[in-house]
Amino acid sequence: MQPATHAVDAWWQGPPSDWLEQAVSIVGAATLALAIGPIMMATPDDASRTRGQAPPLAGGEIAAAETIAAFYSGITHTHSSDVKFSKPGGTDLTAHEVGWIGRPFKSPIYYGLRGIRWPEAGRIGGMVDFTHAKAISIREQSVRFTGTRNGKPADGAAKVGDTFRHLEFSHGHNMLTVNGLLRLGALTATVRPYVGGGLGVSLPHTEVQFLDDAKRTYEYQLTGGVGQALVGVELRLPRVSVFVEYKFSLAPYRVPLSGLDGGKHNAFLDFWGQLTRWWRGEEPEMGRLATNLATHHLIGGVGYRYEAAPAAR
Repeated sequence: MQPATHAVDAWWQGPPSDWLEQAVSIVGAATLALAIGPIMMATPDDASRTRGQAPPLAGGEIAAAETIAAFYSGITHTHSSDVKFSKPGGTDLTAHEVGWIGRPFKSPIYYGLRGIRWPEAGRIGGMVDFTHAKAISIREQSVRFTGTRNGKPADGAAKVGDTFRHLEFSHGHNMLTVNGLLRLGALTATVRPYVGGGLGVSLPHTEVQFLDDAKRTYEYQLTGGVGQALVGVELRLPRVSVFVEYKFSLAPYRVPLSGLDGGKHNAFLDFWGQLTRWWRGEEPEMGRLATNLATHHLIGGVGYRYEAAPAAR
């Protein structure tokens, strides 16, 4: 039997199981219910007298214009996807239904930063949202390969870890989006649901290397667009907003496999290098990778709310 410390370390390093993700979701939902339950029992008159809380207008709008700076964390599930590799000289290879894990609690953890602006007496707002998730292939998974690699047929099945030294976006599966938000009818003066969606760019840290290749691609990259849709509930405390949210993102990755090892995790230098190589018309040395990452996010966060004084009416 393994010592307890080894067992804990194996669990921490390994992929999160379905029961763990379900348990975290249940605990998060129960915590939210316990937090907002007493507030939902309060009357709107009581809530509107809360210190630091802008009074609602008829129809549920907030009287004051608001700017919110927020931080969040959470868990993810990314659907399996086909991963296609192409390179002049005989590589047209597809790994089918590659599974991805997020390891949201292993450093660097899942996190997000956002800035939100709601106009005075407005239900429609805007948000800039940055999400740092991860998408790491499951090395123990056996996947089906079709096509050719270096001019040779590569049909058959093999474990991911027996084919790739690295196949992951672990620093991470990053997304920067500009979003529109819509406040729905207020549940109470302090509990307000919202929906939204937006478009942006994928900025992952790519780490890809075949087992028999001498070079790996290890750098921050711009790999295409991303879209997301979200629905959440905001709990309004004095000067603070607490929120829980579900969002779905779809990121079609088109990854240049440069064979360059950025090493120092300097995003600016990596992006600049990619831009200059594109401008010069250079083809990536190791070919290209294409896949579509469809991800579910369950997040919770907190934001500081700055409220401008409402205009006289």
